Amino acid sequence: MSKSSQPAFQFATAEIEVERAVAELRYGRPVVITEGDRKLAAVALDCVAPSLYDQFAAATDGFHNLLLTAPRAGRLGIAGSRDVITPLAGLGFDDASRLAYALGAEKPSLWQPADALASQSAELARIALLLPAMVLADVSATSDRFAGCCEIAASRLKGADVARQRFDKVVRTRVPLKDYGDADFVVFRGGLAQKDQVAIIVGKPDTSKAVPIRIHSSCITGDLCGSLKCDCGDQLRNGLALLKQAGGGVLLYLDQEGRGTGIGAKMRAYGYQHLGLDTIDADAELGLSEDHRRYEAAVAMLRHLNISKVAVYTNNPTKIAGLKLGGIDVEARAAVTGRVTAENENYLRTKTLRAGHMMDLETLVAAE
Repeated sequence: MSKSSQPAFQFATAEIEVERAVAELRYGRPVVITEGDRKLAAVALDCVAPSLYDQFAAATDGFHNLLLTAPRAGRLGIAGSRDVITPLAGLGFDDASRLAYALGAEKPSLWQPADALASQSAELARIALLLPAMVLADVSATSDRFAGCCEIAASRLKGADVARQRFDKVVRTRVPLKDYGDADFVVFRGGLAQKDQVAIIVGKPDTSKAVPIRIHSSCITGDLCGSLKCDCGDQLRNGLALLKQAGGGVLLYLDQEGRGTGIGAKMRAYGYQHLGLDTIDADAELGLSEDHRRYEAAVAMLRHLNISKVAVYTNNPTKIAGLKLGGIDVEARAAVTGRVTAENENYLRTKTLRAGHMMDLETLVAAE
């Protein structure tokens, strides 16, 4: 077979298109989202350079708009639980950023409800772990100005980060743990961007019965550095201890920093919390909803481990719902707690009173 007749590799799956669009967005370059004959150019304020923002404004003849998601719009005093767009003509990068996610920004004088395609751009930002502060322009009639940009159909974004939940086991290795004895660390690779996720198997769980499990989302500040602002580090270690006491179980450690928003957004939110906002309102200032985590990866990992029935150590009802949605039989639930401190008490109250976490906080406070 001659070189010219060699078959070409074909990489045109929805997941690959999303990954390419995500990479372009995170590099600060425009992405064109299409739906039928309509084309919407988008850049993320979270990572676009001011000079490229100016180029984008010039290329769209000043007809560019800022997407304000429903949480951000609400914090700005715009009534109604819906996304809106507001024109950016005459506003530079700093002014647009202030309007998008700064504290104390004034409500825009002009705005209108965002259509479905504009709102879909926030989904691309969510997958990219960027703030949903998207600068948008309809370029259907001037798409030649963005001919070199990555294009993606809006339909590709719907459920994109859960569409490919095939995980492969990479390695299983014994690791001796302080206080918990030998554990097996099982690394799985899969999902969007082929992230590595880890299952920590403590003891010898009996898969013929309901297996004790804990789903734990990564928290660099709490797990690694002992932050006093949350109870994540305590929950990680107490969860492992509970699994050992139960005779064996599995802790699924998921790469979902900041309740699925990423470390950058988490640190921005921490800054607002230092100024007195609770965790939910701080995220809303950034345009984020209260919890962006997903649990399809946990379900895929459990199935790889031949686990279909579980007893879950959690305070979060959404984790239970995610497991059940994936076909995992949740036979029991027990709390896992951490130490209540002056630094994290308000955080724990917010999780209990506003996010529906199942904790008897008053008893925990009294016990300290």
